[in-house]
Amino acid sequence: MFNDKVILITGGTGSFGQKCTEIILKRYKPKKLIIFSRDELKQWEMAQKFPTQNHPIRYFIGDVRDVERLNRAFQGVDYIIHAAALKQVPTLEYNPFEAVKTNIIGAQNVINIAIDQGVKKVIALSTDKAANPINLYGATKLCSDKLFIAGNSYTKRNGTIFSVVRYGNVLGSRGSVIPLFLKQRETGTLTITDPNMTRFWITLERGVEFVLSCMEKMVGGELFVPKIPSMRIEDLAMAICPRCKKEIIGVRPGEKLHEVLITKDDAKRTLDLGDYYIIQPNFLFWARRFNYVGSKPVHDNFEYNSRTNNRFLTVREVRKLISESKELDFD
Repeated sequence: MFNDKVILITGGTGSFGQKCTEIILKRYKPKKLIIFSRDELKQWEMAQKFPTQNHPIRYFIGDVRDVERLNRAFQGVDYIIHAAALKQVPTLEYNPFEAVKTNIIGAQNVINIAIDQGVKKVIALSTDKAANPINLYGATKLCSDKLFIAGNSYTKRNGTIFSVVRYGNVLGSRGSVIPLFLKQRETGTLTITDPNMTRFWITLERGVEFVLSCMEKMVGGELFVPKIPSMRIEDLAMAICPRCKKEIIGVRPGEKLHEVLITKDDAKRTLDLGDYYIIQPNFLFWARRFNYVGSKPVHDNFEYNSRTNNRFLTVREVRKLISESKELDFD
């Protein structure tokens, strides 16, 4: 599907964007891959890894807040992966207007310009924090999710289609707790918010592969959720440094003790497809598009919660995952 096509990644210099670029260039032959992001230094650093003279790649400085720049960047684009977002929970609690400008208004800009420029497919990245949100980041991403799903109602028949992928914490992504623990290990003390805290975890590579596979499957309107394991924060600390002192610092502003990927309220619209779920939209366009053969509805009280998940990573599995991750220096 990606061969001889023009693909654009917003927020393309982030952890996801760089791994996605690596996988697309390795497995496919795109006509062009456009990296759209705000940070010129990160683009310069990425260009050392993926030089334009060796790859069909172009780097665009721009912000999803800037409609004029999006209009220019989206010309001739076939597929868009929307990964641009402000996502640091404590930071956004104290800078709420900035979160709204990027995560909500930026999403609306991407939707409108993609329709205007005739982009075929747009898939947006979401987060477990968008399900029953208690922090501003989660609230803005929930709003963004709903905008992208509703975007299918604004496009003409056979026009641009929009879907969303929602998953949990990414192993080793910038700002995650694992790089912090690896750094703190040198001091002999790890700071733990709450030993009972649990999180969904997915490797960066699997996250990218899931997004690309969903982009091939999508008919527009789905919210895709992968089946992934949970991890106890205490087990993570034990895996990284079993002899380190553990200092309990309390839950940070806007943090949950456990995360949810699918709420009980969404259960009535959720389908189980084996390795993943989809949450169906409440829109008329869905009925004529729906074609998921072999799917089955979940039970009415279903909730996909990191605390009650039927799959937890053991300390040994956590150590193995970190050791195998090319993005982390565990030794």
